[in-house]
Amino acid sequence: MKLKLILRIAKALLLARWRQTLVAAVGVMFSITMFITLLGFMTGLNDLLDGLILNRTPHVRLYTDVKPNQWQPLNIADSSSYAFISSVKPKNSLAQIDNAKAILANLRKDPMVKGVAPKVTAQVFYNVGNIDLPGVINGVDVEAEQRLFHFSDYVPQGNFMDLKVVPNSIILGKAAADKMLAAIGDVIQVTTPQGDRHSLKVVGYFQSGLQDLDKVQSFASVATTQKILSRPASYITDINIKLYDILKAPQKAIEFRKIYDTDAEDIQTANAQFETGSSVRSIISYAVGITLLIVAGFGIYNILNMMIYEKMDSIAILKATGFSGLDVKKIFQTIALAIGFFGGIFGLLFGFLLSNLVDQIPFNTAALPTIKTFPVNYNPKFYVIGIVFSLLTTYLAGLFPARKASKIDPVNIIRGK
Repeated sequence: MKLKLILRIAKALLLARWRQTLVAAVGVMFSITMFITLLGFMTGLNDLLDGLILNRTPHVRLYTDVKPNQWQPLNIADSSSYAFISSVKPKNSLAQIDNAKAILANLRKDPMVKGVAPKVTAQVFYNVGNIDLPGVINGVDVEAEQRLFHFSDYVPQGNFMDLKVVPNSIILGKAAADKMLAAIGDVIQVTTPQGDRHSLKVVGYFQSGLQDLDKVQSFASVATTQKILSRPASYITDINIKLYDILKAPQKAIEFRKIYDTDAEDIQTANAQFETGSSVRSIISYAVGITLLIVAGFGIYNILNMMIYEKMDSIAILKATGFSGLDVKKIFQTIALAIGFFGGIFGLLFGFLLSNLVDQIPFNTAALPTIKTFPVNYNPKFYVIGIVFSLLTTYLAGLFPARKASKIDPVNIIRGK
């Protein structure tokens, strides 16, 4: 019964100063709206940028690096004589992974491995008349590349599966194709560093969003790339691995390096600077949103303070009729939480609507042809954080005025009147 009475009194005080109450609620609503919109947009942008790099990056990459010969001439020279040696080169070895087929079969049995994709990298020159442009052909297993790295998302024109069914075919980087004026269906010439020339049919364009990369990079099937390099079917230069748990990548890289006697690089090492940028943008988004809520909290604090001074008579009458200081404190805390709750609920609603509006704004750029509108993330976690912070901020904003109201002496108020 007493709780119902406290709620009724709090409602009466709220409606008695409804304009000030509305201003406070609008302040909270605006803060939550901008918090949801800003966080959704910034995390959506982070997801987009992460997708450009991280979706195309294996969790662990196995490869063979160029290393100096372990046995240098000085190690085997006669120590009793003088030796003058200069310009010692690395040993003459191929970039292929030894026993790659067995490694692939073994990795597919690993319960922590989501999938593996073999790759053959070939340095070539694109022949444009009398001009040779440097390029790199990535020989890939098209089905594995699509399953693990969303290959089709980066092929805006052409069918990526043509690499598998059309012999001697290539998907050119869009920037390289523009330089070469190569249309889909055209046949281009590429030359290896050894001087071998090959004709390849263009079946699509690849567009990563990084123009410098698209000027050089292109894709073909593993078999076509091995043919260009005049290598056997066992020739594999890279094994790209996707794990079920990306956080295990550094540990698995060390493990694979020891087991398979090859070089290994994990995604955290390869993209440390990129991940730092994403974290900084997220921190800035949270900081701005929380700052808006704190500013709204100061507005509620000021409004409740003014309400207490204007309602001194009402507070005195309440305490004179048997309400304790704790009851008065609860009344003003209820007022603050009511402002926070209703302001927060409408803030979530308008935040969702504004995020949806941003999501409809056209975002057309030649670098990202598959992106049509601004990216927005609708993660429910943001809405939970928003309403929790709304209630917490308004509770703290109303705590000090409520404590002040609970300590008012009704005798002094009535005597002063």
